[in-house]
Amino acid sequence: MSWSVIAILISILALGVAALFYFWVRALPSSNKEIARIGTLIRKGANTFLAREYKILAIFVLIAAAVILVFLPHPIWRGDVVKNITMSLSYIAGSVLSALAGKIGIFVATIANVKSAESAVKGIKPSFMAGFRGGAVMGLAVVGTSLLGVTVVLMLTGDASSVLGFSFGASSMALFAKAGGGIYTKTADISADLVGKVELGIPEDDPRNPAVIADNVGDNVGDVAGMGADLFDSNVASMAAAMVLGMALDNSIGAKTNINMIFCYASLGLLSSIIGIISARIGKKGNPSTALNRSTYITTALFTILTAAATYLFKFNWRYWAATIIGLFVGVIIGIASDYFTNDARKPVHEVAKASRSGPAFTIISGFCYGLLSIFPAIVGIAISALSSYFICNGVEAGTNTDALFGISMSALGMLSIVGMIISNDAYGPIVDNARGLVEMGNLGEDALRVTDELDSAGNTVKAITKGFAIGAAGLTVIALLGTYMSEVNEVLENKGLPLISSFDILNPKVFFGLLVGIVVPAVFSAMLMLGVCRNAQRMVSEIHRQFKEISGLKEGEPGAAPEYDKCIDIATIGALRELIPAGLMAILVTLAVGFIGGVYAIGGFLTGNIVSGLLLALFMSNAGGLWDNAKKYVEAGNEGGKNSEAHKAAVVGDTVGDPCKDTAGPSINTQLTVVSLVSSLAAGLFVAFSIF
Repeated sequence: MSWSVIAILISILALGVAALFYFWVRALPSSNKEIARIGTLIRKGANTFLAREYKILAIFVLIAAAVILVFLPHPIWRGDVVKNITMSLSYIAGSVLSALAGKIGIFVATIANVKSAESAVKGIKPSFMAGFRGGAVMGLAVVGTSLLGVTVVLMLTGDASSVLGFSFGASSMALFAKAGGGIYTKTADISADLVGKVELGIPEDDPRNPAVIADNVGDNVGDVAGMGADLFDSNVASMAAAMVLGMALDNSIGAKTNINMIFCYASLGLLSSIIGIISARIGKKGNPSTALNRSTYITTALFTILTAAATYLFKFNWRYWAATIIGLFVGVIIGIASDYFTNDARKPVHEVAKASRSGPAFTIISGFCYGLLSIFPAIVGIAISALSSYFICNGVEAGTNTDALFGISMSALGMLSIVGMIISNDAYGPIVDNARGLVEMGNLGEDALRVTDELDSAGNTVKAITKGFAIGAAGLTVIALLGTYMSEVNEVLENKGLPLISSFDILNPKVFFGLLVGIVVPAVFSAMLMLGVCRNAQRMVSEIHRQFKEISGLKEGEPGAAPEYDKCIDIATIGALRELIPAGLMAILVTLAVGFIGGVYAIGGFLTGNIVSGLLLALFMSNAGGLWDNAKKYVEAGNEGGKNSEAHKAAVVGDTVGDPCKDTAGPSINTQLTVVSLVSSLAAGLFVAFSIF
């Protein structure tokens, strides 16, 4: 039995376990009518947004598929028509499966949040299990569908370039889903906090606040569907990069050793995640962070052991295994570093909370500085992983550096090998965050609120770790995709009898031109998304003010005085849909412009600058935003003056600044990096044929 068939079977197993968890969560008792009513509003709002977003993205996908059909991998009038058709269909398949994974996540999360909320009355254990297993459905669905999709595409086409097309579909969908969901969730979150907490001094999830339901909807469309699509994209991209380079090596030796190894390691990674997820447990008075971390460590250990055994039994190259394990452990280290700078039990959060006693300016300055410091371990980790993988694997195949670049791609694959576990942890975060709000709005009591507060605190830390992990994985993946780009370019150049590319010299004016443009794209991309949040939040703040002014008794919480939640949901939805396309389209169009102006050398510089600048900005914004968020929660827990103190007001301002950083721009950048890398590889033939310089 081939490893591609085994990959399909393990993917089906993952989807089966996801289905079992779904039915387990669904079967949990729920009887509180108010929570059921609010849960229905959240579910309806999330589904409405997703449906409207997917309608817009469907138009984009169809237009992009038509363009691919005509021009990629070569203009249809010059190349093989079948290849163009295959590429277009692969792109559509990647887009559809990415959207499906997001839809599954939303569907389950909006059920799990209600179950977790009501289970909180019984204690931390049942509430934790409801939240985590709800998140696990998302984790297993994302990885199961991504591995299944890649495997089927390669089996049907036999062409690794088609997997790049599949990956581009997943990436473009992820880019817009993450951007749209990020704009939605931060529009609502910022508006609710500024008016509720800062102006009126009412609790975070007070049902009097007209934006509170939109805020809960945003947790799902941004952190569940958006992050799921993001990591679906990263997982597919890492496999695509490895397959292009691995197939090139296999063709040179007349075997399928490396392709089999990729399927083997990816399958064992998913199997390890399944076992790690099933092993997740917590005692009646257990610590949720400890339970989540323990499951992650179990998954990591299992993957290491299983891949070592497979490498020995099937005679895979040990150097490629070493590169894979380096990537895996660097991913864990990046997660630990993110935890240090964002965990409310650590010094950086305490220092920012302490600084908040002197006002919001000091909250911003201290958080900004710690955010900058947090970049160092992650960037160095990525650099060490790429460098060590390159030199460990260089020389496996004599006379080429493709083996070294393949080593980097295997390191990226290793970092993403436990992504099923990582997504489960991440999806747990917004589920228990929503559960906390439902407990407050349903008046389930202080004991239940304390339970969900503890779960939510662990969820915030896990989300910060996941974002750091996702960005680190994207960093390694796009470095591997740079190698894939070189491979695709050299294939075109070889067919035309032109000199091959071995490196990109920064002193080459074409390379330098591309480098400068590549550096600035992540900054412009981030600014466009965050300005979108700013504009939309201002509209929602005005609406909240109107309701408190015009609805008699709303501010006082008088019976019968109900806020118009749907108005805020509409503002968040319409604004997010209006703002989601321009930033992503800008990144794609600039990539094409650089390629047609400066050719393949300019694109080499462009990708290099884009990677360096993008990683720096993404890590900074993600970690600084998580730090400000948990500093606020640390103050709310009774430290540095507690709720309604001056420190609390300052910390809320810091959290408000950090929100679009950590949940909109930061995590969207890593998807932008992948998209432009894939566009460059797919359009390599066009850049060779039609560039101006």
